[in-house]
Amino acid sequence: MNWNDVLALALALISGAALGVFFFGGLWWTINQLPHARQPALLIMGSFLVRIAVVIGGLYVLAAGQLLALVAALVGFLLARSLIVRRQTR
Repeated sequence: MNWNDVLALALALISGAALGVFFFGGLWWTINQLPHARQPALLIMGSFLVRIAVVIGGLYVLAAGQLLALVAALVGFLLARSLIVRRQTR
């Protein structure tokens, strides 16, 4: 493994974390908007579809056919989840 591979994995990890912040931040925003929504079911489904499409597309691009890059991105995604959950429970 050379430096280019290490940098690519670090980029996949950081990008996965960014996807996690987008997904779980969007979920937090959606939950906060529910009391004000005229059609809460539409808000929930629309938000979910947008969030999941962005995350799946992002993971597909980040993986680039390499399992190790996908694992690094998923680890970043889960790290972002852990940080957001910890921040919200304080």
